Amino acid sequence: MLTVASWGWVLAVLLPATIPVLPATPFAAGLTLALGVVDAQGQFDPTAHPPAGGVQGSDIAPVAPSPRARSAQTLPRRNPHRSPSTGGMRLAPTARGPLWGRTIVVDPGHNGRAIAAINSRQVPDGRDGHKACNTTGTLSNSGYSEHAHNWAVAGQLTKLLRQRGASVVLTRPSDVGVGPCVDERAAIGNRARADLVLSIHADGAAASARGFHIIRSEAMAGGSRITARSTRLATLTRDSFAAATRLPRSTYLGGGTAITPRPDIAGLNLSKVPAVMLEAGNMRNATEAALLRSPAFRAKEAAGLAAAAQQFLR
Repeated sequence: MLTVASWGWVLAVLLPATIPVLPATPFAAGLTLALGVVDAQGQFDPTAHPPAGGVQGSDIAPVAPSPRARSAQTLPRRNPHRSPSTGGMRLAPTARGPLWGRTIVVDPGHNGRAIAAINSRQVPDGRDGHKACNTTGTLSNSGYSEHAHNWAVAGQLTKLLRQRGASVVLTRPSDVGVGPCVDERAAIGNRARADLVLSIHADGAAASARGFHIIRSEAMAGGSRITARSTRLATLTRDSFAAATRLPRSTYLGGGTAITPRPDIAGLNLSKVPAVMLEAGNMRNATEAALLRSPAFRAKEAAGLAAAAQQFLR
């Protein structure tokens, strides 16, 4: 039988119905979580993968939930193989810091793979209507996908937040699968009782359009108080992102404010916790597409988002 010691990899497939916060311990070394690897120092690497063939679910040792995890609203059984995926993925902090005790949902927008029957599935939009489950997002003119950009930034942001003491819940487990649907992404944050949700996207506007903007909901399931707090989070996210990246404010949405209230974003409408969506730039603009593809620029994006979260939660 394969073991953690012999392989250094553990595939988190058969977790119990209550998903604990995973401790930064030697056991966590090599834990792939179907989306990357938590190494021996507790660092998240979204680009790492297990050996070909993987390991058997029976080789996974149980992990006892922490008191905080037991007292918090739990996530449902994670199923990365389901299409669309459900439940989210919780990662423990790797150090104590200014975000200690906080839970932040990081939502890498869109899906890594397209399945027409899922893309067209209708789910609640939070306005007594329906919209499509999800898609793979837009593309740059050179073929760089939005979902890949979103996933890369999410990995860097997750690392920063965990280093500052936050528990992080990722809404999707990989960049090769499908899901979750937009309504489930909101539900993941609600069930986790998150302190905030940061949804990461990039836009696909006319080639001449420039800049980033932050989307907020006009009215959220959490009521007027949560909508107001999300408005504040949008402002902080805009300012921190601009300072970190030096990207201009959107020239085509937001009237120069780089903040766009919208009634049609299900993941925001259905949220009962503060939540905003970043459109990090225009992938159809050659200058911005090159930036969004750059690891150095994506690190700046992550830094700006982490700074916004920390300022919001002071």
